[in-house]
Amino acid sequence: MHLRGSRRVLVTLGAGLALLTAAAAGNAAPALAAARTAAGWHGSTTTGASNAALPGPARSGSPLVMVSQFAHSSAPVIAPLRRLLQADLFVVAPTTLSPAVAAAVRRLPGVTAVQPLDAARIQMDGKLTATLGVDPSAFRAFAARPTAQSTGLWQNVAAGGVAISYTMGKLDKLPLGRDVLVEGRRAEKLPLAGLGTVGIGGVDAVVSDTVARSLGMPAGNAIVISAPHAVLSSLMSQIRKVLPRGAAVAPLVAQSPPAGTGSSAAPGSGTVTWAGAGTGTGAADGPALSRAQVIAFLTAAESRLGLPYVWGGNGPTQFDCSGLVQWSLAQAGVVMPRVAAAQAQTGPAVPLGQLAPGDLLFYHTDPTAPGYISHVAIYLGDGEMLQAPQPGQDVEVVPADFGSEFAGAVQVDPRVAAAVAGNPAG
Repeated sequence: MHLRGSRRVLVTLGAGLALLTAAAAGNAAPALAAARTAAGWHGSTTTGASNAALPGPARSGSPLVMVSQFAHSSAPVIAPLRRLLQADLFVVAPTTLSPAVAAAVRRLPGVTAVQPLDAARIQMDGKLTATLGVDPSAFRAFAARPTAQSTGLWQNVAAGGVAISYTMGKLDKLPLGRDVLVEGRRAEKLPLAGLGTVGIGGVDAVVSDTVARSLGMPAGNAIVISAPHAVLSSLMSQIRKVLPRGAAVAPLVAQSPPAGTGSSAAPGSGTVTWAGAGTGTGAADGPALSRAQVIAFLTAAESRLGLPYVWGGNGPTQFDCSGLVQWSLAQAGVVMPRVAAAQAQTGPAVPLGQLAPGDLLFYHTDPTAPGYISHVAIYLGDGEMLQAPQPGQDVEVVPADFGSEFAGAVQVDPRVAAAVAGNPAG
């Protein structure tokens, strides 16, 4: 349903790169309407907490992923999940990339799989949200395992719904079975297809490529690449040679430096590892925040005590967990990426016995992507941490939590933080 006129669509290059205004896409609302008609779409009705609530093929999949039960009489055919693919690199451009670019990348040594898609930041329920337009059958393999396995979720996306991350859905209190206002160059009310985290840092919404066209997202302006055994820095150099002007490539995983200073890990992996690839520093001798920066950081964070948690809030008067960290460190002159999964890459891991005030504590709380880091807190010392917890609560100081959801701690390195802030994962 068309709601209002032309809007700006921002191509997502990550928090540290410039956000580019995309070229206008044509009016594709009739194409979206046709897709819904072909699917027998009648809107959303009841909800289900698992795929078992869905008819036909939607019964197969992960019970951890919350999926809406739609009243579409002829469900789209979704290809079965045959294997999982690690999302290692992300290419994005302000306009459509030629198919020759994807073909050239696919031929590079170490590349296992390449999938073109659409990428932009658009308004989702009133919040600017990094969104992908995908072929559900082809893209599902790049998602986190429980989400990838949910045939029901991808079936609903193919039928015209929007899937959002578990964290955004729960913290922004978006109930299954309702329509979500999505605003690109055009605005649509889209049924909420389900809650399932993709596992690519910073991406909180996925729609079909048909819906992406209707919203005015740039067509085929991005590529996700799987190259699990490649040296990513070398592969990125080769990819840059085939990219057109204005396109960028950045890693979606952290890879250890060659000198043996750490181990590679995806953003949001179950444990936090050193992500300062190429710096040759370790936890003991890496350039940490100065004493003056720590004082400014903690003073800024403590000045926000009692202010409300709001999903997507990044200050100065309302915050989510990573928004509080980013804003508070900015007051100390430190550039940080926006999301917790990327903030976990901003320095060396710190053993619990060596925690110091100003270190960051990370947690994985998302059942649809069990290894994905979805919460961050600030260690204050003396066994206490400061955090923006969840909707309905305020920024608070509580005992530091080192329970089953604890993923590890990081000592922020300003140089690494600034570099990570330029990645799509930020």
